[in-house]
Amino acid sequence: MTDDMSPDDDILALDQVLAVKRSAAGPVVDVDEPSVKLVVFVLGTDWFAFHGERIKEVLSDCPVYFLPGCPPSLEGVINVRGDIESVIRLRVLLRLAEDNGAMTGSRILLGQGAAMRSGIRVDRVEEVMDVPQSAIQPPPHTIAEHLRPLVLGIVSFQDHMVTVLDLERIFQDYRAGGL
Repeated sequence: MTDDMSPDDDILALDQVLAVKRSAAGPVVDVDEPSVKLVVFVLGTDWFAFHGERIKEVLSDCPVYFLPGCPPSLEGVINVRGDIESVIRLRVLLRLAEDNGAMTGSRILLGQGAAMRSGIRVDRVEEVMDVPQSAIQPPPHTIAEHLRPLVLGIVSFQDHMVTVLDLERIFQDYRAGGL
């Protein structure tokens, strides 16, 4: 404040500066964008995710009991606190190459959708995270034909492209015998 300015002039000047700043800033934008919880996992070198509301639990590797006569996509059954749950080999359903070393340290995602509940074998779980809905981009046209109906979109995470899969559709097709 200079000698020839009163304290009221200083307040007035500050109000004018703030008014100019506010008008130059433009309209206020609401940044509360809806987010989606994703469970990110790996199968071999491919990164995938399911919507978090479909995954009820992540189980460490537990004994899977083989059932004779089952299709190759069904690994067997597990005991989850007294409930018997099937374990599906997602790698087989997605037609990915078999990785014999993948079973060490693998996880089972306990998923639910399409009136079905099952364990889903994955190589490892990377992260459970919230992402803005706008971060999920449409699937590229380069996705294999047999995967297109199962893919909801893609999202970037830790320098990897993560394919977001539709667990509801996977279970629906599995129950119908389509996978």
